[in-house]
Amino acid sequence: MSLDERRPEGHVDPVHGVAPVEETSADGGRARRPGELGPRELLRWTWRQVTSMRTALVLLLLLALAAVPGSVIPQSGVDALKVTQWKDQHPQLTPLYERLGLFSVYDSAWFSAIYLLLMISLVGCILPRTLVYLRALRGTPPAAPRNLTRLPDHTTYTTDEDVEVVLERARAVLRRRRYRLRPADAGAADGLAVSAERGYLREAGNLLFHVSVLVVLAGFAIGGLFGYQGGVIINQGATFANNLTSYDDFDPGSLFGPDDLDPFTFTVDDFSADWLRSGPGKGTARAFSSDLTYRDGVDGPEQSYDLRVNHPLTIGDTDVFLIGHGYSPRLTIRDGRGQVVSTDATPFLPQDQSFLSFGVVKPRNAQPAFGLEGLFYPAYVLADGNPVTVTGEDLNPTLSMTLWTGDLGYDDGSAQSVYILDKDGATQIEKADGTPYRVDLQPGQTQQLPDGLGSVTFDGVQPWVRVQISQTPGKGIALVGVVLALVGLLGSLFIRPRRVWVRVRRADGQGAGATMVEVAALDRSGGGDVTGVLEGIVADLRGQPAPSRRNADGDDGETSR
Repeated sequence: MSLDERRPEGHVDPVHGVAPVEETSADGGRARRPGELGPRELLRWTWRQVTSMRTALVLLLLLALAAVPGSVIPQSGVDALKVTQWKDQHPQLTPLYERLGLFSVYDSAWFSAIYLLLMISLVGCILPRTLVYLRALRGTPPAAPRNLTRLPDHTTYTTDEDVEVVLERARAVLRRRRYRLRPADAGAADGLAVSAERGYLREAGNLLFHVSVLVVLAGFAIGGLFGYQGGVIINQGATFANNLTSYDDFDPGSLFGPDDLDPFTFTVDDFSADWLRSGPGKGTARAFSSDLTYRDGVDGPEQSYDLRVNHPLTIGDTDVFLIGHGYSPRLTIRDGRGQVVSTDATPFLPQDQSFLSFGVVKPRNAQPAFGLEGLFYPAYVLADGNPVTVTGEDLNPTLSMTLWTGDLGYDDGSAQSVYILDKDGATQIEKADGTPYRVDLQPGQTQQLPDGLGSVTFDGVQPWVRVQISQTPGKGIALVGVVLALVGLLGSLFIRPRRVWVRVRRADGQGAGATMVEVAALDRSGGGDVTGVLEGIVADLRGQPAPSRRNADGDDGETSR
């Protein structure tokens, strides 16, 4: 044999530079190496990986983790105002969060990808297991093992009764305990045996749980496609009409159209809050509610409703939730000509739990043009020379605002947020010492503005409520899925799949007419205690009183650990 013939396949000689000889197939093409997958095998392997139970669990965990940013970071579809405030407070992080879609997590491509992969994985897991389960339902219990005494839980006893009598009693006992029976097997040496099995519904519980997860996901998907969610701030005494122009923020589903809005109106008649005046939560609202008068449709009768947190008003397919409240200072503004240009109550947005609120006042018709922005203190006090509010209750309402004049973008035709003052082309009015000029007012007070701009009168405060209005057509489906998941989970936890065998034969050396009975039980779920099951079956076979130990197979609903 030459040196080249003794070289292993694929050897490269570092001295002579001998390259490996590439194998060829019978048709002249390159032969596949061991373990190399073709396109068909690669697709089959990928499908098996995606539809494995391990992958489904990983995807379910990823979906839960992916939902965390949606709970921590303000979402544009839930509260656009908080999103705007967050962006103003974090200008460095905002571009990154926008690229990642963190302000609309549930509409992002990466969240949708996890969602769809989880559904595909669950379907791929459920279908094969369903086919296996259906075959098991049509099958019969396995034949008795040759040596029952080798099983962990077994017992034997002798009786003078005939073999057929014992076998018939065994069938009756096991049938009464809701076991499925296999026809007795006859053997010349082993005698006759009865095989029985129960607990088939355990796998049905597992399948039901997995199907219910699909149902829940489908319910959320339907709600996301055909539903919508919007928010609006409404002053006490104001009326809301359910159309697109009335919303402060509106997040529709992909398949939702304006014609799907339910026609209704409601008026905020009154608002009340129960404030804590002592204890750890002093200064916060323990509960709040709003009295509404609503009309379903154009010609529907007027009805009243007490709108509270977690007690939404349902009109048709639409739910109205009370999610927040605040204050709207009511100002009378006169411009430099002495004309009244605004008497509106302007919502100010709370900045913290003390209801220290920020707001903007835009008298658009004022000549010359000016605007105000600043803070509202519900319970104003001075602490170490600094203004603070000690509670959210309006005990000492006070306004403190700065004054801006010039081009505030009122007439440029572009849309503006009512909570932001465009100051790019404006100038802040200052005092002679260079400090900002401030408009500080309490109810009933009037302050003349410098440079002939006019005057501002603080007429009082009225509350506002923030409501979330939504349609979620898939919520009933999701609820059914949750209920089915609980049923399936209970079934898989408490149903014990068990097998029992009873073998009867003539006992050698025990005298004429002696019959040997062997009984064995096996818990297929693992970790189950079948000692009580075995004792109960033997007691029934021998016609003795049942043992005091309770077992899972009894007719009285006994359970095992």
